[in-house]
Amino acid sequence: MPLITPVPVEPADRVGGVHFIAIGGSGMSGIAAAYHELGVPTSGSDQADSPTLRHLQGLGIRAVVGHDPANLGDAETVVVSSAIKESNVELAEARRRGLRVWHRSAALAGLMAGRRGVAITGTHGKTTTSGLTSTMLIGVGADPSYVIGSPLASTGESSHLGSGDAFVIEADESDGSFLQYPAEIVVITNVEVDHLDNWGTSEAYHEGFVTLGSADHVRVVIAGTDDPGARWVAERLRAAGKRVVTYGESADADVRVSAYAPTASGFTAHLDADGDSGPIELSVLGQFNALNAAAAYLVGRELGLDGPALRAALTEFRGTDRRFQPVGEAGGVAIFDDYAHHPTEVAATLTAARPRVGEGRLVACFQPHLFSRTEEFADEFGRALCLADVPVVLGVYPARESQADFPNVTGQLVADAVAAHGREATYIGAVADAPAALAALVRPGDLVLTLGAGDVTTVGPALLGLLHAQEATGA
Repeated sequence: MPLITPVPVEPADRVGGVHFIAIGGSGMSGIAAAYHELGVPTSGSDQADSPTLRHLQGLGIRAVVGHDPANLGDAETVVVSSAIKESNVELAEARRRGLRVWHRSAALAGLMAGRRGVAITGTHGKTTTSGLTSTMLIGVGADPSYVIGSPLASTGESSHLGSGDAFVIEADESDGSFLQYPAEIVVITNVEVDHLDNWGTSEAYHEGFVTLGSADHVRVVIAGTDDPGARWVAERLRAAGKRVVTYGESADADVRVSAYAPTASGFTAHLDADGDSGPIELSVLGQFNALNAAAAYLVGRELGLDGPALRAALTEFRGTDRRFQPVGEAGGVAIFDDYAHHPTEVAATLTAARPRVGEGRLVACFQPHLFSRTEEFADEFGRALCLADVPVVLGVYPARESQADFPNVTGQLVADAVAAHGREATYIGAVADAPAALAALVRPGDLVLTLGAGDVTTVGPALLGLLHAQEATGA
């Protein structure tokens, strides 16, 4: 897939009615909701019904199932995601009519016009750091606007247009669209090679972050100095004269994180910054989230806000959907769901989950995402999944790719890699077969964690239903 080329944009209130193709996607739904909140006539379509589609309908947006040229109505602007092909009948009709066609990133950039943009990007941690930043700014009364890739657990919304001047967005690096945004502050959490189906080489991927931070409109770049990739980008930017501030556990970080300690519900840590030093406490798991909190804190300081107040406001964060999200518990088995779909993310999530397991086993049900990523990282996925007591691997979720282009790539590659690293894995090709297989495998005291960016999210609720049925029958 070619990388997205930035285009000139108009402010969101000047583009007429807007129609979103694939409106139910995580990258589209929040933008559509924000246009609707702004008062712009908003509509959309998607190929299948979903809770997200029904949520948008509940807001008053005309969101329909199925693609039809008639769905465009009187729209003057049509918004597409990277997954939409030119053969889509609605896109073809928009081209025929000569309507304005924007990638979703251009539509989001239009919303940011006139605001102080905060673009949060990186290979991992974008959604959580965006959520932390938005929640923190809400907590200090800044009433930010935000559009992030997953609803906040505290509000149930992934977007909001606030009265304050800050606009926080999750900036996707996968397709290069992060270069579209008029951000004053850029956060780079980490840079670890990914999305080579778009970028081609590791060098090109890393250079993309340098290009992002080098833009004239970027006043400051906030970078995670513990991560080698982000440190490399930060050094390149500093050498070019860009202002960079850093965070991390490293001694040379501008905001230093130390004294991390897990608690029953999350963790505590200590932040040291210029003119401010003190504790933070969050109700989410993982040492990596202490670093994400430091990044959010730095955003607040760069916006001129009070350090102690920012640290206190971080405690309000309750996570985002599909980030170690509880599904339920039945038969003594606790079930969680997480979006992790890169080896580093899988390893971090399993490490964070381990203290919750107690006397039972950590059961990881992982669905590889994209044939290209599976082929590239099969060995790394196998190593990461060995952190679970019981690894279960599903078939590949293809997303935008075709099995015909990768005939020898299946989830079995990952299962074999687990075995090569010394632990046996169960391979289940079809996601529909996973709930019953897991129900037969788990036992009281186990913690089940479903992992992946595809429809593996359906496995946890289905497993919960089967375990409740077993409880009811005494099986």
